[in-house]
Amino acid sequence: MLTSLAFIFLTGLMAASIFQRLGLPRIIGMLAAGVIIGPYAFHILDPSILGISADLRQMALIIILLKAGLTLNLSDLKKVGRPAVLMSFLPACLEVIAYFLFAPQLLGISKMDAAVMGAVMSAVSPAVVVPRMVHLIETTYGTNHCVPQLILAGASCDDVFVIVLFSTFTAMAQGASTNITDFINIPISILLGILLGAAVGWLLGLFFECAHARQHSIRSSLKTIIILSVSFLLIALETQIKNRIAFSGLLAVISMASVLQIKCPPFVSQRLSAKFGKLWIGAEVLLFVLVGTAVDIRYTLNAGIPAASMIFIALLIRSCGVFLCLIGTQLNRKERFFCIISYLPKATVQAAIGAVPLSLGLPCGQIVLSVAVLAIIITAPLGAFGIDHSYSVLLTHDV
Repeated sequence: MLTSLAFIFLTGLMAASIFQRLGLPRIIGMLAAGVIIGPYAFHILDPSILGISADLRQMALIIILLKAGLTLNLSDLKKVGRPAVLMSFLPACLEVIAYFLFAPQLLGISKMDAAVMGAVMSAVSPAVVVPRMVHLIETTYGTNHCVPQLILAGASCDDVFVIVLFSTFTAMAQGASTNITDFINIPISILLGILLGAAVGWLLGLFFECAHARQHSIRSSLKTIIILSVSFLLIALETQIKNRIAFSGLLAVISMASVLQIKCPPFVSQRLSAKFGKLWIGAEVLLFVLVGTAVDIRYTLNAGIPAASMIFIALLIRSCGVFLCLIGTQLNRKERFFCIISYLPKATVQAAIGAVPLSLGLPCGQIVLSVAVLAIIITAPLGAFGIDHSYSVLLTHDV
């Protein structure tokens, strides 16, 4: 396992450096490194690492979500309430509809299979989007109109909605009846995640205050470990109670960090944000290299031009959904175009659930996985490149 971890970090960093020198986003190099050393290419990694790959990816995602929460300003979020809510489900809905309408003709699958495919494909990748929005908030690009905050909030809720859709459509494809409570659980999951996270964040802030008042001040490094451990417990809680109560652990993590930022003195939250920023240096490599290892490049060859055409049609319709969400806001044309670009990348969710229909024995399993792999290869680099090379042109630098 140690040898595999060494390969992950060394090849990931080396590939990221090469792609950066070529003027391309570092993420592309990390994904490429994962494909090369993964089980579907040179198979260098130990099976034990691949067995816990999902958990390691989730740990890395938690780190950047904590960093995001410690960077977010809740007063800014109030300004983007309505469009943020719309962006959490409307673009995904339109993308599912696009697959439902066009995939049967382009890919020769049934309407039900097309709905399953749309659910897999419609999630935006928080792993690609969140760190970039955090960077924009820190460097004050687009913050006057709260553009990165809007994208960050919408992308964080988007996955909750899409995973519920995916569970519903796969159940229907297997012959089960649709359960209306699954859709009712979407707002419940979001609300409970935010409320519980806020309560935990307030209690943590109170604990740190009490320790400081009693002259037992906790160092920033220890606070980081405590916050990270509590975040792991929130994610574990979601798994434990998912069959009884709908609850979003990832939203709870962001909410906890946001409240903790308010509860702690500014210099403390800044130190904590810096600590998680340093952790993200390693976590980023781990996350994207492991996402790359989940990509079976052989399926891409099976997908072909019709699949690529379907992906681009769906992205176009999804972009229309983002545009509709922004009607009536103060955002100018450039800022709205940036929001559209930021909602293109797909990676984490597709890598996690792309193979599920195949494992369930659904007729569409093979083609869904093929399209999911192709979407990661096309949209993750496209979105990352688009964000990295457009924000300085499309967004104002607010001082």
